[in-house]
Amino acid sequence: MKRNHLSLAIAAVFCLAAGAASAQDAATQDGQPAANKEAAQRTSVSSTSNTTTSNDTKRVQQLNTVTVEAQSLSLGGGLMSVQTAPKAVSTIGRDAIVKAPPGSNFTQMISSIPGVNSSTDDVTGLSDGNYSIRGFSSSEIGMTVNGAPITDSGSYAVFATEYGDSENYGDITVLQGIPDVDMPDSGAAGGHIAWATIDPTHTAGLDVTQSVGSHDYRRTFVRLNTGDLGPVRSWLSYSDNSVDKWRGAGDLKVTKVEGKSLWTIDDNNSVSASLQYNREVRNNYFSVGKADVEKHGYFYDYDTTYTPGDSQYYQLHTNPFRNYMASLDGEFKLADTLRLSVVPYFQFGDGGGGTGNSFFAETTNSTLNQYESAHQDLNQDGQIVTGPNGKKALVYGFSSSTTYRPGVVVKFNQDLSLNNSLEYGFWYERSRQQQNDAFSMASWATGVPNNIWGDSDFVLYPDGQVQRAYQEYTTTEIKKGFITDTWTPNDQWMFSAGAAYLHVDRAGFAYENPGSAGGFGKAFGDADLSGTYHKVTPTLGVKYSPNENNQFYYGLGETFRAPPNGAVFLNQITGTAANKPESAWNNDLGYRFYGDRFSVNTMIYRSNFNNKTISAKDQLTGEPVYTEIARVKQQGFNAEASFNFTQQLKLYGSYSYTQATVESDLNAGKNKAGMYVYYPTDGKQLFNTPRNLVYTALSYDNGPLWMSIYGNYHSSMYGDFMNTEKVGGYSTFGVNAGYNFSDWASWFRKPYIKFNVANITDHHAFTNANNAGAFLANNSAGYLGPDGKPLATSAPYYSLLEPRTFMVTVGASFF
Repeated sequence: MKRNHLSLAIAAVFCLAAGAASAQDAATQDGQPAANKEAAQRTSVSSTSNTTTSNDTKRVQQLNTVTVEAQSLSLGGGLMSVQTAPKAVSTIGRDAIVKAPPGSNFTQMISSIPGVNSSTDDVTGLSDGNYSIRGFSSSEIGMTVNGAPITDSGSYAVFATEYGDSENYGDITVLQGIPDVDMPDSGAAGGHIAWATIDPTHTAGLDVTQSVGSHDYRRTFVRLNTGDLGPVRSWLSYSDNSVDKWRGAGDLKVTKVEGKSLWTIDDNNSVSASLQYNREVRNNYFSVGKADVEKHGYFYDYDTTYTPGDSQYYQLHTNPFRNYMASLDGEFKLADTLRLSVVPYFQFGDGGGGTGNSFFAETTNSTLNQYESAHQDLNQDGQIVTGPNGKKALVYGFSSSTTYRPGVVVKFNQDLSLNNSLEYGFWYERSRQQQNDAFSMASWATGVPNNIWGDSDFVLYPDGQVQRAYQEYTTTEIKKGFITDTWTPNDQWMFSAGAAYLHVDRAGFAYENPGSAGGFGKAFGDADLSGTYHKVTPTLGVKYSPNENNQFYYGLGETFRAPPNGAVFLNQITGTAANKPESAWNNDLGYRFYGDRFSVNTMIYRSNFNNKTISAKDQLTGEPVYTEIARVKQQGFNAEASFNFTQQLKLYGSYSYTQATVESDLNAGKNKAGMYVYYPTDGKQLFNTPRNLVYTALSYDNGPLWMSIYGNYHSSMYGDFMNTEKVGGYSTFGVNAGYNFSDWASWFRKPYIKFNVANITDHHAFTNANNAGAFLANNSAGYLGPDGKPLATSAPYYSLLEPRTFMVTVGASFF
């Protein structure tokens, strides 16, 4: 290739990254192919999710090529992969992904990985999901798709349904404790999850699948493959997904558009472009308490029939959202010993969650802004009436978030010698996020909101301002530099040392009840809020491989999580002490064996976790604030293994033991007397953390017929920090099976049928504790606060396991 062509390609990728940042400033003011053998050895974030080998030395690349390629397809039917990093890491391959239920999101895919505790409200993948790793919650775990971060820029939350059709997943990798220093994480205290989409095929065609199942589940997926168009090949997919909720009324509707293009400039240089778009309109599931299920039964949910003024009517509890992520991955060889990777990205999200509110009242007062009172005909009866406390009406509250998030990751890989390699670079991001809870009109007669997106028909103050519970605006600027040195003095030893410097600036404003001069809440807040957080986080890895089958390794790394924007702003405006950043020292000590028929990966780990952020309530203002648990010790054992009875019959199993112990009392903030209230949590088990997790799968794959039978066990867990409420453990079993037919014609290729059955035994169980504010569920022990009064209680609430569910999928490729 001519050198000027490469220069233009590199310049184009950098210009796109710079352009995104410039646009941000202006807005503020107003399958796994490789080009050649060498490219296959240098992993890229858009071709595989497992980039732990990106800084391997030349010596290691030469040793690993044959071993990894020969063994990677033989482990557990795709549930286990060969790993070489000196720390805990697991990867699920394409073989397992394509056999999972259609529409599955990543929370379901990673349920087999040791250390992962995952569950979902709906096995269709249309209701997000819950997950934690070794006791770290989902918002304490980093996440990327094709190398671009997708955690919320403010809260670090991840909503799994928003990203990815399973047909487009290439592989999924979980780093259970220590993220790579080059990963774009500002909130990863306890690990990282990554996945990459498949690369485009060299041949053109149209892939079509249709799925149906329980609860009127319907899913259509179409993917157009362009094949080679000169040096460029691409695919573009569309899916339409819908299902009725399995309990209560309402449904989940999700539309996704995804695409990927790969420009192979020459054998050593390429640029890929990726797109993920999602639009969803969903009715929420109600999180239930144990008392709810005991009183109303297992299928209890929001009210299915409406009576005037019913704020718990299901049509008021909605979740409309739209988002997209666009990213590039430029991989360039600048010299024989120097490679450059550039990943610019832009993320946009808009939407939120709706609720019913019956506290608003009509008033004839047309001059004073009073929160929860409006000079409007709220109940649409043709008159405005002021009665005692006003005439109550029904309104729609919509908590929304709009995010603009550009950024870029730049990385160099330099071979200093056969035995030494250096990786260094930077990550820059500047996001804008606007959040508010605005109230709008709902029909008194039917209970249906005028606009489920909550952006019109507002409830107004007399001066024309929209009535809101809160309004926040945040800019978050992230700067990160990183470097890793890898040294392999011989074929047996590997040493890796690295460090990252992370600098996070948050700035903006926050107001509670903005515009209100009285009523049930007077406005307060600040227009000039900020917080700055920075830290150097070192990592160390050592591995000893006496031969090609055995590995002994130790990994050590410090992690850092800047406080979420809510913790920064709400604590400042309520006068609450600032939250310290979360940090943890994570240790992995492990052994791996990879053989022809049997492979195993075992590890013991320990994490010393400091300043765990949790939400609380300020008793003086009634507003939410954030507090922290000073110390948590998390330690345990993880293992996964694969055994091939034959080339067709394979067994996989994983086991996790987690001991997550709180080692300090919980500061719940000040009471009305201004005294700090502490809950004696020292020595308690971390809530929502089962001690034991087991996953097993037996897979059979013989020509056109394949089948997998799997089981999953979760032990009991606590629903509150004080360990006064426990929910029992549970087991689930499922079957995935299919048949691949021969081509029916030259234009009708690879037809297949797939059957998926989840929760065969129709088991009922509580699966996830959703209320992090449940400090004390039951105070029968008589715990007292500093004022001598009993400590306040709060009932935990949970997600529920979906009963037995069936799905059938037919698919084929055309042309």
